[in-house]
Amino acid sequence: MKKIVAIVFFLSFPVLVNAATPDSVLSIIPKPVQVVKGKGFTDITSQWKIYVPDVTLTGETEYFNNYLKKNYGFSLPVLNSIPKGKNFILLKKKVPDGASEGQYNLSVKQNKISITASGPAGFFYGLETLRQLLPLEKSETISVPQLEIEDYPGFKWRGMHLDVSRHFFPKEDIKKYIDHLALYKMNVFHWHLTDDQGWRIEIKSYPELTTVGAWRNGSMVGPYADQKFDTIRYGGFYSQNDIREIVEYAGKRHVTIVPEIEMPGHCMAALAAYPQFSCSGGPFEVGKIWGVYEDVFCPKEETFKFLEDVLSEVCELFPGKYIHIGGDEVPKTRWKNCEHCQALIKTLGLKNEAELQSYFTGRIEKFLNTKGKQIIGWNEILEGGLTGHAAIMSWQGEKGGIAAAKQKHFAVMTPGDYCYFDHYQSESLKEPLAFGGFTPLEKVYSYEPVPKDLNNEEKKYILGAQANLWTEYIPDFSQVEYMIFPRTCALAEVVWSPWEKDRSYSEFLQRLNKHLAFFEKNKINFSKALFDIKIHVDSTGENRGLHISFDAIHDEAEEIHYTIDGTDPRADLPVIDPDFKIYNSATVKAALFGNGELKGRIAEQKFNMNKATGKKITLFTPPSEKYNIGGAFTLVNGITGDLPWRGSDWLGFSGDNLVAVIDFGKAETFSKIIIDVLQDTTSWIYLPKAAEVFSSDDGINFKSLGIISSEEIKQMKRQLIFNVRNSQSKFIKIALENKGIIPVGSPGENNPAWLFADEIIVE
Repeated sequence: MKKIVAIVFFLSFPVLVNAATPDSVLSIIPKPVQVVKGKGFTDITSQWKIYVPDVTLTGETEYFNNYLKKNYGFSLPVLNSIPKGKNFILLKKKVPDGASEGQYNLSVKQNKISITASGPAGFFYGLETLRQLLPLEKSETISVPQLEIEDYPGFKWRGMHLDVSRHFFPKEDIKKYIDHLALYKMNVFHWHLTDDQGWRIEIKSYPELTTVGAWRNGSMVGPYADQKFDTIRYGGFYSQNDIREIVEYAGKRHVTIVPEIEMPGHCMAALAAYPQFSCSGGPFEVGKIWGVYEDVFCPKEETFKFLEDVLSEVCELFPGKYIHIGGDEVPKTRWKNCEHCQALIKTLGLKNEAELQSYFTGRIEKFLNTKGKQIIGWNEILEGGLTGHAAIMSWQGEKGGIAAAKQKHFAVMTPGDYCYFDHYQSESLKEPLAFGGFTPLEKVYSYEPVPKDLNNEEKKYILGAQANLWTEYIPDFSQVEYMIFPRTCALAEVVWSPWEKDRSYSEFLQRLNKHLAFFEKNKINFSKALFDIKIHVDSTGENRGLHISFDAIHDEAEEIHYTIDGTDPRADLPVIDPDFKIYNSATVKAALFGNGELKGRIAEQKFNMNKATGKKITLFTPPSEKYNIGGAFTLVNGITGDLPWRGSDWLGFSGDNLVAVIDFGKAETFSKIIIDVLQDTTSWIYLPKAAEVFSSDDGINFKSLGIISSEEIKQMKRQLIFNVRNSQSKFIKIALENKGIIPVGSPGENNPAWLFADEIIVE
């Protein structure tokens, strides 16, 4: 194939400003409620002082001074006297009417900086905003723009979650994580401490929870579908002294820790240590495989005594209001086959095992209430009916949060398609292995935590939002940072800054630039996915071939170059039209160059052409909004989805069948039809129950060309292949039957199964 070379062009994407330019000094994230800019700058030197006349703020001023010392080589004396003269930072208590947690005003004038707030959290956030105004470069004099800021949070719950069960992170890493939250005014750290793959909290009354439950004899390696394991003993736990230290550390940064102790499911690590609290009696081992296990806590009196003892120690360690009790993905198989459980259902007059879980949750809630605590759980605790004052986290979309709010229960919104940071954040093939799905920065930024389905009274029950980071594929803390940044910056703005004001993603990117420079300077790992070149494909309008284009965020001095023969682009290649069409198989590569040097990663996409590629395609049932990035054209765009799967490559149907008609435009002869499908049961994605293809000359009357049964599909797995000999028609129809409801005992039991497809190949 003739090689098409290089391109130079500029896009209408936002150009990020240099971190040293004057505009970037207002690069505050999350964006304050109101900013009034002054005309000049105020210079802070080591001769300045901090005055705190009417409130004790030791932790807050220490945090700010530590930053000054580390980055500029000096700290400021903190005095309690009434300030006189000039050149000082004044922290003055003021309680305005209706003041909220974290509310503050920041004023920077010629020789004076003042922060007024109603309490310590407000002063901390005011100092954090001041820190963001400081230049990145070290100097004896620090110039700060003169301005007036009025600011307060939009939501009470501004959370980040971290799973330490699948992979364990030492105490110092947890402190770093808390620091990362505090940088962006996040105030809740959801600490996922127990699961099937490891118990991470010392419980003195049950020592084997950590001597046994904190260690597993191997872990999954690589993608889940490979089912490969190592034999390395893996684990770790936090002593109660560690936890007290971390809780105190978080408190100084105004971060509340919500511990999660999973029940009644996700408890294999606990049952490995104490099998008597199961239905079968074991024996068990700490889980090696990522996923859901059928064995759960048995709701007998000795189990409740065990859990109450555990939670008593947990309550003593964590002073916050909420204890998270999990409650998600609880298979009911063991309960269905357990004589005790079935007898208990009859005794209590319950309808089924879902109500038995509600009884279980209610018992735990009543106990925690005696300790002055409230429970919060994943949205599955709704299934048997909410009890008491239980709050929920809505992770399976927003329905759970909506249902809870309508019942006057508090809810935290954390839907997977916006708030799961274990998802891929780039379409690049060079992205490290992740759980699956596709949640780029722009999608996080677009989230609105308050569902439109709620009335004004019901909206009051939405506490806020939270991002979750599950760590099956995150073995070290550097990778933790890569997955949360810069997406945490976007979420921080979602939960702090008011939505009623205009919110612009392009303007956010301009402010983000300085923060990325801060990450670089402080050796904080972060994803540069937002700078990846995106290779777009769509219809040519000719019912054949593919239309290719690019977009990227780049500076005016930078250029995008590309090739279509699989060779790497070079800066010295000549300029040609970037908006082009291809009619044969090709490997497109594109790269960003500045001053002749490669910037970022080379984008690459293979296009495999066949008789269906680029043709007109119609879907009878639309895909789920979550997995419909490219629309129906995804099935004929010449791109075979990668494994591990990314949401951008696939169309997903939740409970629905896939029925598509391809219009060739004229009669075509073909012998084989291949449909690319996906199975990932941990993500609720199943192969179709059955598949059938049809042909037609008029697009109305179709005749069957073949059926593949469920058993045959299991053998074929990834590709469903129809050998149709020398068929000829103008139209073909593909019909894939969804599996239906996920069986009991599997992840997502009793929910609609997902059907995923990414390409239809006609040869």
